[in-house]
Amino acid sequence: MAKSKVYYVDMKAKDKNNNLINKLSQLFYKAGFDELIEKDDLFGIKLHFGEEGNTGFIRPVFIRRLVEEIKKSQGKPFLTDANTLYVGTRANSIDHLNTAIANGFGYSTVQAPLVIADGLNGKNYREVEINQKHFDRVRIGSEICDADGILSVAHFKGHELTGFGGSIKNVGMGLGSRSGKQQMHAVVTSEITVEDCIACGKCAEWCPEDAFEIDDVSELNTEKCVGCGECMVTCPTDAIGIELVGESQEDMQERMTEYALGVIKDKEDKTGYINFVMDVSPLCDCVGWSDRPIVDDIGILASKDPVAIDQASADLINKQPGRKDSALKHNHGAGEDKFKGIHPEVDWTAQLAHGETIGLGSRDYELIKVD
Repeated sequence: MAKSKVYYVDMKAKDKNNNLINKLSQLFYKAGFDELIEKDDLFGIKLHFGEEGNTGFIRPVFIRRLVEEIKKSQGKPFLTDANTLYVGTRANSIDHLNTAIANGFGYSTVQAPLVIADGLNGKNYREVEINQKHFDRVRIGSEICDADGILSVAHFKGHELTGFGGSIKNVGMGLGSRSGKQQMHAVVTSEITVEDCIACGKCAEWCPEDAFEIDDVSELNTEKCVGCGECMVTCPTDAIGIELVGESQEDMQERMTEYALGVIKDKEDKTGYINFVMDVSPLCDCVGWSDRPIVDDIGILASKDPVAIDQASADLINKQPGRKDSALKHNHGAGEDKFKGIHPEVDWTAQLAHGETIGLGSRDYELIKVD
């Protein structure tokens, strides 16, 4: 079987003609994304609009260029994401759209409408049959089911539950409905180290299920916990960790990967993937801040294979020397595993291995630099 093609541009620029925005256009055509689009196709650009206070999300100017290229290809683009499981500023469509506009994704800037994939409060979804290891059916936002095609545009960064977040997570976790996200997170719960807890209440503030009670220390009702992990990343003293309630930590990654398979069902030949390997922060853009990147900026990748592009992105990051002034605690050397350096308990390869097993894509790729 031929290797999956992954196209790549670096951060270098000699003049205006080859600035990063124009390089993105080159990638769009080199990867054959124009061939995915037929006249009047309703084409969803799946991105993360960023939580309020986060600055690591993809800049709107890049999204506008992709909107322009889809329009040139005679498609009708719209920007989309589904509502979040945790409280935050994107748990319903009103807050979600207001956050997106505040972060620069209004129509006047990007020249495309914004559509939240699972409706006003996350209850608009379709069940898609996949018949895989963890799920027979998955719950996907209705609006993306009705789309003719998808262009996934992911900010590649670290993630506290999956090691990293790239194309697979952007599509799988991102376009699952709120109840679908609960299904994916069902294998983990939170665990409190009482000695480190200062009873600040941050965990209770971010919990979508009111699972915490604050007294002298924080107390967790594990029966209410849905395993979203927001308490862990918002705890200022690192008093909250992850406890398994499923068979293994890798179960969540496998569930997320199966959701990605459900999202692209009947759209395999109408879906493209772009990873921005820039501002590689240690945590997801779901948190209300952006920490210092763990490596220097690398570039932008594009492929029709979500497994290949995520494998290539991870490989490029791991080849770089890590930044010692970042959250990267060890594995700073070129060639060392940077994701293990920030989230040592997570085997991030699980999502890639399962993606290959279920036919989502291939880890065997050819990296093609576009000059």
